[in-house]
Amino acid sequence: MTSDKNNSTKLDYNLVFTLLLLFIISCLAIYSAQTTGQYKENFLVKQILWYAVGVGIIASVITLDSDQLKKLTWYAYGFGLILLILVRVAPESIAPHINGAKSWFKVPALGSLQPSEFVKIFLILALAKVIEDHHLKNPVKTIQSDFWLLIKMGITTIIPIGLIMLQPDLGTSLVFLAIMLGMTFISGVSWKILLPIFAGGAFLIGIIFYFVLVQPDILEKYLGVKQYQFGRIYSWLDPYNYQSSEGYQLTQSLMSIGSGETSGKGYGNRDIYMPESQTDFIFSVVGEEFGFVGASVLISIFFLLIYHITKVGMETKNNFYTYLCVGVISMITFHVFQNIGMTIGLLPITGIPLPFISYGGSSLMGNMLGLGLVFSIRYHYKKYMFSTDA
Repeated sequence: MTSDKNNSTKLDYNLVFTLLLLFIISCLAIYSAQTTGQYKENFLVKQILWYAVGVGIIASVITLDSDQLKKLTWYAYGFGLILLILVRVAPESIAPHINGAKSWFKVPALGSLQPSEFVKIFLILALAKVIEDHHLKNPVKTIQSDFWLLIKMGITTIIPIGLIMLQPDLGTSLVFLAIMLGMTFISGVSWKILLPIFAGGAFLIGIIFYFVLVQPDILEKYLGVKQYQFGRIYSWLDPYNYQSSEGYQLTQSLMSIGSGETSGKGYGNRDIYMPESQTDFIFSVVGEEFGFVGASVLISIFFLLIYHITKVGMETKNNFYTYLCVGVISMITFHVFQNIGMTIGLLPITGIPLPFISYGGSSLMGNMLGLGLVFSIRYHYKKYMFSTDA
């Protein structure tokens, strides 16, 4: 017997409220940023329009239950791969090079559309399907079955990463790895397999850093790493020595956030020029105008968002839904940590936007698509009065 009380509250109002707070902060920050930015466009109006499109995306996705999502998963994943291939081979008139990368489609009247932002969500769906199907076919866990699951997850992830690295776009590729890593933790793969892999990965990262600092020509020759990507590492480690070149954005961001001190200079009272402040460095706008207090409030809202999605994932008894929640959490958490980390010098600059706050149609629609999955989980979630199933 189904509880009528639970059926009458299908919409997740806590998630709606959190999203509304992020929308308000985004509008305030973008409006302030565009008044002192290097562009003459009205980014605020465009951001509001993208949010409206995002709400439409959520309204569409929320109607799909788990069975429908599973049926659509591989079609979406395949469609995403096709888009990544097309953006690579399309002529410059359709997919121009922007900042050294061929990652966007040029859409008349709308601007640019970045397929990889949507493929993130398609990957989350695909990995959730791979994990669930594997456990259904292998109810008894063994080292061999766990290893095979890891291989399937790796293949599913490495294909889009390979296409994205051809653009090239290292920052987005790291998001894909973060998604796979987060979903691997809850996939049930034995730690006897994971620990050696993680240890080997940490060792490999150490080796790469050694070559970046000592012999960068080897990475450039054999791995195709671009010179500007080395500059991001060097400017991260010693930004003030590269203040006139690669380190300019970071030093400006550090001065901007630092000058905000505890309570900030007040809304609209910024006096430090920050390039791309409406996109990748939107956090510096918040830090300068609202100080430590305002930045902490924003981070707290992100924490509430991630906490709520975690709660949704834990409440549902549908494993596929749980995997989806973990994928969305991994994506948002990595975006927030990387974006804020790069603006305060904790991490290298990778060009990753701050979710729901930075200006950008593709990024916002991709994140709204991810939240649409969470809304769908809550919308179709049912509790039964005489059962613990859901």
